[in-house]
Amino acid sequence: MSTASEQRDLVTVIVDDHRAVERVFGELEQGVGDARRRRDLADHVIAELVRHSVAEEQYLYPAARRHLDDGDEVADHEIAEHAEAEELMKRLDGVDATDARFDELLRELMDAIRHHVEDEENDLLPRLRAACEPSELADLGEKVLRAKEVAPTRPHPAAPDTPPANRILDPGAGLVDRLRDRLSGRQT
Repeated sequence: MSTASEQRDLVTVIVDDHRAVERVFGELEQGVGDARRRRDLADHVIAELVRHSVAEEQYLYPAARRHLDDGDEVADHEIAEHAEAEELMKRLDGVDATDARFDELLRELMDAIRHHVEDEENDLLPRLRAACEPSELADLGEKVLRAKEVAPTRPHPAAPDTPPANRILDPGAGLVDRLRDRLSGRQT
């Protein structure tokens, strides 16, 4: 039986996010629903991916840099994959679900995210779990959850992706994004 801190630790929080995104991907792949529903699902998954990426960049990758011998290389690789995915999300943002580009961009995004998830779950996360104390993983998990609450909901490819700049600027961008989402009726 796991304790509450283990249930909310960094690795568990990240993997839970991955599973939630995969569920939305599955629904999008089924093609069920009208164009509006598909656009809403895409907006929702973009918001979740952006929040997740921001939190990883603030806490997961700095932990990898601190605890893994090749942490700088691993973190730089993961951040580069985030940048590619963010560019895809930016291109997908605003494309009508009836436009042929919508499905093309969505497929590219899903492929990129699935590759990224596989890398993290098969390499980075197990290595980080082995290298960190459970108490640190629990603390990082809580920090990731708090970061996601104030994180942006829209892609910002030009925004900083490493501390300390991202920790300072991301909450402000998140506030503006949530206001834009509310005003536009965007489902996040």
